[in-house]
Amino acid sequence: MTTVRTVTAALEKDWWKRAVIYQIYPRSFKDSDGDGIGDLQGIISKLDYLADLGIDAVWLSPVCRSPQDDNGYDISDYQDIDPMFGTLADMEELIAEAGKRGIKILLDLVLNHTSDEHFWFREARKGRDNPYHDYYVWRDGVKSQPPNEMQAAFGGSAWEWVPELSQYYFHQFSVKQPDLNWENPQVRQEIYDMILWWMKKGVGGFRLDVIDQIAKEPDYLITGNGPRLHEFIRELSRETFRKGNLITVGEAWGADVERAKLYSNPDGSEFSMVFQFEHMGIDQQEGKEKWDLAPFSLVKFKEIMEKWQTGLYGCGWNSLFWENHDLPRIISRWGNDGVYRSQSAKMLAIVLHGMQGTPYIYQGEEIGMKNVQYEYGEYRDIETINMYKERLAKGFSKADIMDSIHARSRDNARTPMQWNDGMNAGFSCGIPWIKVNPDYTEVNVKQQMEDENSVYYCYKKLIRLRKKYPVFVDGEFELLEKDDERIFAYTRSCEGGKILVYANFSCEEAAFALPEKWREAETLICNERSGINGVLGAYEAGILYRRFPADEKRADFGSNCFDSKDASSAENFFI
Repeated sequence: MTTVRTVTAALEKDWWKRAVIYQIYPRSFKDSDGDGIGDLQGIISKLDYLADLGIDAVWLSPVCRSPQDDNGYDISDYQDIDPMFGTLADMEELIAEAGKRGIKILLDLVLNHTSDEHFWFREARKGRDNPYHDYYVWRDGVKSQPPNEMQAAFGGSAWEWVPELSQYYFHQFSVKQPDLNWENPQVRQEIYDMILWWMKKGVGGFRLDVIDQIAKEPDYLITGNGPRLHEFIRELSRETFRKGNLITVGEAWGADVERAKLYSNPDGSEFSMVFQFEHMGIDQQEGKEKWDLAPFSLVKFKEIMEKWQTGLYGCGWNSLFWENHDLPRIISRWGNDGVYRSQSAKMLAIVLHGMQGTPYIYQGEEIGMKNVQYEYGEYRDIETINMYKERLAKGFSKADIMDSIHARSRDNARTPMQWNDGMNAGFSCGIPWIKVNPDYTEVNVKQQMEDENSVYYCYKKLIRLRKKYPVFVDGEFELLEKDDERIFAYTRSCEGGKILVYANFSCEEAAFALPEKWREAETLICNERSGINGVLGAYEAGILYRRFPADEKRADFGSNCFDSKDASSAENFFI
């Protein structure tokens, strides 16, 4: 009895370990006022949908005041809401209404840079003696000769000349996104005060945008993983996050396993978990840009997933995701968005949600939304537009450029949410800020909620399983079939039970010999009725469960695993 009480207390403290988080890109989720742009009241109107799905928290992409040069990731006021999304009162209402449904709201914090229209930067440009000047990264120089060769992520030099000051300011992204100077203690204190202000408003946590770049040293060509990075993050956590029981997740494109152990140290000194992206580079040519496509290798992919699942076990925490506002739709990327759309979407969901970590569902992922293939002039993403111009100037063919855009543009994830088969997919009664995916008449929330075998119900079932079976949270990962080019299979084990997750990552049948001891196991979920008879159908996947016999228990499972009190029911396992 003591053990159960201890475990329960630990789970309450680290509630995010058993949570499932839903990401909303507010501009494209639901428009309530007909201006073609999603807003906070639109989100409020869909809270019952999110509660029905079963998620525990919503991560909102930025809604703070912004000139929208980079779709809100250029913040001009951290403590106000952009009018396109509503008001501060709307945000307070969203936090309260979500709370009534057991849903926490996570804000997207952009702490590496601000908008050039932020009060701090407007003051900083007024003179070198202005107290806000040192809030940003400046270097002396002469016009047409930047301090060094560093390039911005969105193209062009990372240095912008300001003639009235005879100085350059540093920007890792858009020219309208000057980098903050974290070496300045006053900058850090301003940020801490702002975060505490939001915590008092009742937010449940924060996602930290490109947080691994705050300790940049541009004189030495260092942007990510600067020498003082973890010093800054630990101070940030100590002064803010550790004063509440929050979810915090740091976006760290440059993270490896060892760095991730620091980010997600169980002592809470930094974040709850980290977004790392090693698996997202699997189909990119090594050493080149994301636009340079390469074939997907399942064997290499399994190596990466195994490394992260085993590397952080017991000493850190994973975030689990296929999609976000910057990434293409997973069904078009590693699944099959044609004949096997439903099967492959469910397969990808089953594979991901069986692993250890906190799963993230990006809006529309739960209904199998796919990439779009627009004409160049229909794209809105600044990164996409700049890439097209740069590659055209370098001699790339328009056809090759558009192939890359169709595969990788961030706008793939930013098309309006497909609620029904009515006008504009039920997103807006006005003209949407970006075109709706033309397939909305076939794939939408209304249609999926009326079909018990839909992708939506697969996600809903997976969320329930995570809450019901502790092995999903605590189980130790073991990869099977390491060299198989079609099958991804693994087990998760803790003292209370064990699961086997299996999946065929191809559109052809694949041999899979079920181990003897699993032949009488309970099926928790699957996307085909075949059962496992030595052959998996196209994109077939499922999860089997069995209690751990006493002779299989291991001494090193730890006290965070406990037996499920309700592990016998297998009703409605087929999705």
